[in-house]
Amino acid sequence: MKSHRKYLWFNTPERRDYINITPEVEMELRESGIQEGLCLVNAMHITASVYINDDEPGLIQDYDEWLEKLAPHKPITRYRHNRTGEDNGDAHHKRQIMGREVVVAVTDGKLDMGPWEQIFYGEFDGRRRKRVMVKIIGE
Repeated sequence: MKSHRKYLWFNTPERRDYINITPEVEMELRESGIQEGLCLVNAMHITASVYINDDEPGLIQDYDEWLEKLAPHKPITRYRHNRTGEDNGDAHHKRQIMGREVVVAVTDGKLDMGPWEQIFYGEFDGRRRKRVMVKIIGE
């Protein structure tokens, strides 16, 4: 069995952002040479997420507004976590809702996803450098 690992780095200028990383993951799959297996895409920070959904701007805006209603950033005093000097208690909650990682089957050297499915990096406490791991295993 072969394996391939690559880190994708992000430093978003905004506190929250949603980035379609499907092309980068597909590039890593091509570089791996793996034809059959699994592809793990994992946010390596506790205030960021990786998820799969449609790349439709209205949906992304809806997600952002929905997450902000569920776990609003302000007032920052609402989160006990922020008593440590942080201001990102909301980002931890948003990450928990959106998830840490995705696993996608690899079939015939391609990501085996449904129609409209795309892989996204969700950032909830940006303006600093963070990474996503792409790990592909198989033959």
